[in-house]
Amino acid sequence: MADTEAVAGTATVLADRMPADSPQNPGAPAAKPDEVMSLVDHLTELRNRIVRSILAVVIGSTVGFAFARQIRELLVSPLPVDSRDLQVFGPGDAFGITLRIALMVGIILAMPVLLYQLWAFVSPGLTPIERKALRPWIPLALFFFALGVTIAWIVLPFAIGFLLAFTDATLVANLAAPPYFDFVTTMFLAFGLLMEFPIVLYALARVGILSSSRLTTSRRMVILGIAIFAAVATPGGDLISPLVLGGTMYILFELTVVAIRRSGR
Repeated sequence: MADTEAVAGTATVLADRMPADSPQNPGAPAAKPDEVMSLVDHLTELRNRIVRSILAVVIGSTVGFAFARQIRELLVSPLPVDSRDLQVFGPGDAFGITLRIALMVGIILAMPVLLYQLWAFVSPGLTPIERKALRPWIPLALFFFALGVTIAWIVLPFAIGFLLAFTDATLVANLAAPPYFDFVTTMFLAFGLLMEFPIVLYALARVGILSSSRLTTSRRMVILGIAIFAAVATPGGDLISPLVLGGTMYILFELTVVAIRRSGR
């Protein structure tokens, strides 16, 4: 009888020590597994972020469409007075130009929302230390975009003046509206987006892909890459736009290297 009680007591102790989800202890409640986002969850999250970003651009574009005439007059102001009567060649050209201006304004106005949606999608995959290090750069990304748009506005009169300097009595500057506004809107967005590259460099350094020493030793290749990007991103074919854009990007590159070095990378 005593042996039977000892065996029962031992079994009770072993049952208490078994994990909750052990197959030998089926009566105990099962432990909840860690919540991990599946591929479907990630795609759903990405879809929601994209939809919110598109809605922000649509709302901003609505504002741009409402003020398209005033913005159009502002964009034409860098032209010489005798060249501001731009020509359209198709019945839908004027409407297409209005939509292009509205879309440009929409992207600019929606940039805070776009940056937030990007951060909200990427940040869960980062460690707490990485999130803490990268969070202050999100407002800086908005500043860099605004800086690029501002530089484009400052450079625009010089670029147009350089290009129109080659016109004469034979090559008369009777400008067509679609190519001109394509040139202006592309220049604004290209300058704004290319100014975001310091954020990309710093983020790659924080996750261990780049380092300050590697960027320093690759300075020549970086300068070459900046020159190529600046030449491709400026659609006018003038010399002033790529020089100003490339010079600004190089200064930001050097400042980013200093920031990465000070962070210990």
